Amino acid sequence: MTENGGVDPDAAAGRFAQMFAALAGNVERVVRGKRDRVELALTCLLAEGHLLVEDVPGVGKTTLARAISASVEAEWARIQFTPDLLPSDITGVSIFNQGKNAFEFHPGPIFANIAVADEINRGSPKTQSALLEVMEERRVTVEGRPHPVPRPFMVVATQNPVDMDGTYPLPEAQLDRFLMRISMGYPDHRAEVAMLAGAPTGAMLDRLPPVLGRDDLARMIDFARRLHVAPPLHEYVVRLVAATRGHPDLRLGASPRASIALLGAARVRAAAAGRSYVVPEDVKALAVAVVAHRLVVTPEAELRGSGAADVVAEALANVPTPQAAGV
Repeated sequence: MTENGGVDPDAAAGRFAQMFAALAGNVERVVRGKRDRVELALTCLLAEGHLLVEDVPGVGKTTLARAISASVEAEWARIQFTPDLLPSDITGVSIFNQGKNAFEFHPGPIFANIAVADEINRGSPKTQSALLEVMEERRVTVEGRPHPVPRPFMVVATQNPVDMDGTYPLPEAQLDRFLMRISMGYPDHRAEVAMLAGAPTGAMLDRLPPVLGRDDLARMIDFARRLHVAPPLHEYVVRLVAATRGHPDLRLGASPRASIALLGAARVRAAAAGRSYVVPEDVKALAVAVVAHRLVVTPEAELRGSGAADVVAEALANVPTPQAAGV
C-alpha cells in the first residue's frame, strides 16, 4: 500500500506481470516455440481488442485461439465460417413464443467472452459484416433491439491467405476493427520435433487447465487501462500514425482508431513487463502488429515489393523518439 492508503502501482504491475507470465506459459504448453506470438495474442486480449491470425493451413492458428480460451475460465464459442453460413447463425434470432404471445431472442454463439471465428474469410461478405457492430460496440442489434455481449469480449479470427481458393478478402472497415494481425509462421526444428514426440494437440487442449478466472481477467484489463502514459508519448503515438496518412505508397492510411489501439496495447505490454508506466519501446514493439493491417498499399508499391509493414518501419525510423516519456 502507498502512504495515502492506495494500491502501490509498482506492486500491482508486478502481480500483473506474474499473472501474464502464467497465462503465457499455459498457452505455450500447446503452442510451442511461439512465445512472441502468444504474448502478442494475450496483449490483444488484455487490451480488450480483437485478434486476426493469418497464415497458411496447419501452423496452429486455431490451436492458439483454443488454447487462450481454455486458459481463461470464461465462456467461449467457436464459429466455423463457411460460404453458406448466415448472419443469424452468428448473432441469433428472435422466435415467436406462442405460450407467451411474444417474440423471444435466442442468442447466437457470438455471445461469449471469447468468440473464435475460424477461417473467417471463407464466409460471404454479408456474413462477415455481421461482426462489424459487435466488434466495435460490444452489442448486437436484432430487429431494432440492442443485446449487449458479456465482458470481457474478444473475437479471435483465423484466416488463410486471400489468394487461396474459396476465400473472400476482409473489407477495410472490418480489418480496422481488429486491434492486431499476427502471423504464426512455421515452428522451428526443435519445436516441431517436440510436437511429434508429445501427446496429440487435441488431447493436450482438452487437459489444459484454466489459470485465470473471469474476475481476474477483468481486473487485469481495468489495471492496464489506467496505466500511466506521459504526454510526450501521446504526441509520439499520434505522429507515428499520422506519418502513414498521405504516404505515397498508400491509398489509405491509419485512422484514429489505430492510435487508440496502439496506446492500449502499449499499456498492456508495459504492465506485462512489471512497469506501471509506458515507455517508447512498448509502442515501437507493437506498431507493426497494430497498424500495418489497417493500411492499403498502392498497386505501384506492391509491384516494387513495398508492403504496409515497410511503411510502419519507415515511420518508426523517421519520427523522433521522445527522450523523457517515463514517469
